[in-house]
Order: sequence, then C-alpha cells, then structure tokens
Amino acid sequence: MTKPRFVFLLLKEHPYGREMLRQLLSAEHVPELIIEEDSPIADEEREKFLKRIEGKDIAPTIEEQSVGNGIPVITVPIHNSSEVMPHIKEMNLDLIVFGGTRIIRGEILDFPQDGVVNAHPGLLPECRGSASPAWSVYHDIKIGSTCHFCDNGIDTGEILLRRELSVTRGMTYEDLCYGTLVLAGVLMKEALIAYDEGGWTEMRHPQGSSENPTFRNAPEEVLDVVRQKLSEESYAHYID
Repeated sequence: MTKPRFVFLLLKEHPYGREMLRQLLSAEHVPELIIEEDSPIADEEREKFLKRIEGKDIAPTIEEQSVGNGIPVITVPIHNSSEVMPHIKEMNLDLIVFGGTRIIRGEILDFPQDGVVNAHPGLLPECRGSASPAWSVYHDIKIGSTCHFCDNGIDTGEILLRRELSVTRGMTYEDLCYGTLVLAGVLMKEALIAYDEGGWTEMRHPQGSSENPTFRNAPEEVLDVVRQKLSEESYAHYID
C-alpha cells in the first residue's frame, strides 16, 4: 500500500480544515504542504463556522499541527491558479485535498494525477452549496456529509463516500453543524485509506441530479425557522 502524496488547501485556521487535518494525521496521512488563504473571505468564513459550532471542541490550530508534524505551510492571498500553482507545479502530487476553501476552479483541478477531493458537510446531490445543515432542516432533507471529487461546478463531482448523520431529538443547530464537520473529516480520512488500498475505482460514482437548487448562505429568517423546528422537534428525519 502506498499513501498518496497530497497538498492540503484551506482558508486560514478554518475549524473545518483543522478537524480534517487532525483526522488525516491520525491515520498517518501527512500532506507534503499546507497552503492557507489569508484574506477577508477567510476571516469571514472562519468566524461564521466558529459561530455555528460555538461551545464545541475545536481541533488544534493548523500552526500547532503543522509544527508538530513537520509540515511546511505557505500563505497566499487567494486560492487560485496564479497563486497556488507556482508552489506545486514541480511537485509529483497524487492528490489535492480541500479542507474548507472558497470555490476554486481552473488549472488546480487538473493538476494532480488522481484528482482533487473535498468533503462537503451535506448529503450530495440533495444539498449542494452553503449552510447545508440549515437548509437540510429547513427543507426536511436528510443530514450528513459527502466526500467527492471537485470539478468546475459547485459540489457536483463524482462521489467517493457519503454517510448520514444520526439526528436525535434535542439536538441543536450547533450540534448538527459540528456533527457534519467531524463526519466530513472522518470521510476524508476513510477516503485516503481506501486510496491506499486501491479502492477508488470501485467507489467513485456520478452524483446524479437534484431537485433542490444550489443553496447559498442561510439568512437569519431561515435560521430562525431551523431553530424553531429543532426546538419543536418537527424536523422530518429523526432516528428516535
């Protein structure tokens, strides 16, 4: 078995990427390089996710994990081909792993020989886009996470792994956001373990279509409905 050579991209100190890196390192999958985006978008997205998982355990910082494992870190102002490719074009990479980024298109997606993979905190194809736990409750879609390949669409690439989150009565919106965040990291870890074992050819499959739109960030009025449904336990997909 051969572990993949990969680079890990994330918005600066994003809690989503911190948890994913923790999961990967627990299986001895160590990136060759971490490329963080330090930008106003990164600050906004980081604070948004920290609010969504307020009160929950957060993985060690990227700085702590990278120093502890001898992983070099490069900071760029934006994750796009002109900023990222100069750092990786001479690397013999198998994969690029996204650990919480903005939408990225272009040359980056075509560079590694075995693709670019992402873990999305929603079930695909039913819940593409942003704020998946919120929109899942709002529209009574099952909640979970999906590990998938990246293409030039938004959460439309072929699926590797997909798993539902067990939602029990009494769970809060923060519980759901945290649960899908951790599950996404676990699925990425399992996907890279499967890569070691040569299992991707059998695992990967097209998503198919969705009857739902690609969701954008959930406004406060939507979150109010989500919190009310969870409080009243009227969400349609509890397991108990």
